[in-house]
Amino acid sequence: MTRVMNGVRVLEVAQFTYVPAAGAILADWGADVVKIEHPIRGDTQRGFLNMGGVTLDPLRHTLFEHPNRGKRSVGIDLSTPEGQELLYELAKTADVFLTNYLPQVRQKNKFDVEHIRAVKPDIIYARGSALGNKGPEREIGGFDGTCFWSRSGIAYSMTPAELPGPLTQGIPAFGDSIGGMFIAGGISGALYHREKTGEGVELDVSLLSAAWWASGALISQVMETGQLTRNGMPSSGGSLRNPFMGNFHTSDGGTINLCMVSPTGLIRDTFEKVGVPEAADDPRFKDVHSLIENAGAASDILVKAFAARPFAYWREHLKSMKGQWAPVQSFQDLLTDEQALANDMIIEVEGADGGAPLRLVRGPVQFNGEPLETTRSPQASEHTELVLMELGLEWDRIEELKACGAIA
Repeated sequence: MTRVMNGVRVLEVAQFTYVPAAGAILADWGADVVKIEHPIRGDTQRGFLNMGGVTLDPLRHTLFEHPNRGKRSVGIDLSTPEGQELLYELAKTADVFLTNYLPQVRQKNKFDVEHIRAVKPDIIYARGSALGNKGPEREIGGFDGTCFWSRSGIAYSMTPAELPGPLTQGIPAFGDSIGGMFIAGGISGALYHREKTGEGVELDVSLLSAAWWASGALISQVMETGQLTRNGMPSSGGSLRNPFMGNFHTSDGGTINLCMVSPTGLIRDTFEKVGVPEAADDPRFKDVHSLIENAGAASDILVKAFAARPFAYWREHLKSMKGQWAPVQSFQDLLTDEQALANDMIIEVEGADGGAPLRLVRGPVQFNGEPLETTRSPQASEHTELVLMELGLEWDRIEELKACGAIA
């Protein structure tokens, strides 16, 4: 497997999903990611055993596996002077320092940028935060549900005005996973910059900035026009301006999405594929201009056609249609999506319980078309002794550090 980050060491002092997800991507790409955890508690997320009402097995903890596969875990108490000195020794061997701890915690435990740069001047210091490293709220934490979903305008924009309140974020770690990819990309750019100039940079990605970028096309429109659009209530039919853009309900309650942003050259084929070829000869729909003028009538024809047959029929029948469309699938449906599976979207790692392999999702980037190979997430402090011996510590010193509580 091509490992574009082979030879890069990442020292990760982070917990929960957001920033560890960046470490997972870098580990997928071949980096040696050493995760620092508290020697007793470990990463706080290890204790999250319920996700969306589903109870998780601590030995098959998918919420933890997703952002921590492929790493090694070292247990260090960073509140102790001994632990801090050990962190500095590890930092001397690292290319990247990755953290999501708040500024006051970084200062208290002496692993802010100035402390790490004192021992490794060219290290890339990467921070992930809730709201950014500047401004009056830089010391306030948050999760993707607060910063990426609620505060960013996404929840408001996704919620139809007719509903009494905003939609909740239905996908755990949604903004975390997206933002983690942004951090990994930033680190890649920083490594390239250091290769060219010798300079190690600081980089920041917040959950709020990730949401701004993800929503950037609409936010820019609002800044330009002052007009804000929101999702409408679910219905079957095309848009008021383009009948080939919308969701259409099938006879058994499924939904087919049409997304023909430009219907040019697609009118006849679309009507034929949905079983109403006579509509292609209707003068109301003879060209795009006419189709738009008579969008309501065209939409009604499509609604009736889609409602005549079940979801499975349309999912297969429309594969030869020229225009863009998609079945509206659940995550259960996605697990059997032939195209997704053909592109190696599912990876397997061994289970910590020794049972069946755990199935996880690969990162969005694939190199040379090769499937991803990685390992399960580490148990808390699993690699402490091994990593410290690689660092050159003698066994007597390791025992001393254990005795004073600095390591697990």
